[in-house]
Amino acid sequence: MAYYDAVRRILMIIFVLNILTALAKGIYGLYTDTLSMSADGLHSFFDSTANIIGLVGISLAARPPDRDHPYGHAKYESFAAMGIAILLFAGCLQLIVSAAGRLQSGGSPNVTGLSFVVMALTLIINVGVSSYEYILGRRLKSSILVADSLHTRSDVFASLGVILGLFAVRMGYPLADPLIALFICVLIIHTGLEIIRESSTALLDRAAIDEKVIIDLARSVEGVCSCHAVRTRGMAEEIYVDLHIEVDASLSMELAHEVGVDVERAIKSRIPEVRDVVVHLEPKDYCDNKEIPI
Repeated sequence: MAYYDAVRRILMIIFVLNILTALAKGIYGLYTDTLSMSADGLHSFFDSTANIIGLVGISLAARPPDRDHPYGHAKYESFAAMGIAILLFAGCLQLIVSAAGRLQSGGSPNVTGLSFVVMALTLIINVGVSSYEYILGRRLKSSILVADSLHTRSDVFASLGVILGLFAVRMGYPLADPLIALFICVLIIHTGLEIIRESSTALLDRAAIDEKVIIDLARSVEGVCSCHAVRTRGMAEEIYVDLHIEVDASLSMELAHEVGVDVERAIKSRIPEVRDVVVHLEPKDYCDNKEIPI
């Protein structure tokens, strides 16, 4: 539960910061009729909405295993990350419509010195938020924090694009505003696809641990002749492992069981993220490199 509490606390902090930056960029962008600035504010608003989805996903993922879900609810975290990607695509569609309208109708936004101040301050906040969230996401092995940090990182590039667009408008190139908005949209699409790629690995049960690591750990246990058919899956602190080991056929049921228990302990002690280990025992007529446990 400490893992989920930490992720929840981080998301709450990020949510507050995203709301502040979204309001700053959105309100001033609307006031000055700066499409790219408003678009960046909308992007930040979707960031905060994504934080809410993340909080809901984490709350669901933190629920303990039950009769209908014996492996727990951890995959809700990946589903929440997918929800963030969908929101990104929805926001991108809105940006395309707005930018296309500006390209057809023309018009020039009212760029002031305060426009640059607002964008510079929100840019600094976004850089700090993205770095903070990404580092902690990798440290905690949280797919939702990493996904959200990538979401926020796209805001950094978007804000840089907006600032360049503001300079271009001040120099007499008003079309730079909608073109920058379209550029932001490309960044959003890229970020969404990256989030989907990251989240799908857990949903599709990609191997969570290198097979060789498990085999080496199993073979290091006294009484194990060989190890094969290793399967791992899961995410963050909920990894599940099952494997087959061969033990000397002359061992009693009790001794063979003890070997299996030792294998489970060896894996869990070396890899704390492993929640459960299922060891299948197979008899082997001749075991040339292991002593029989006493």
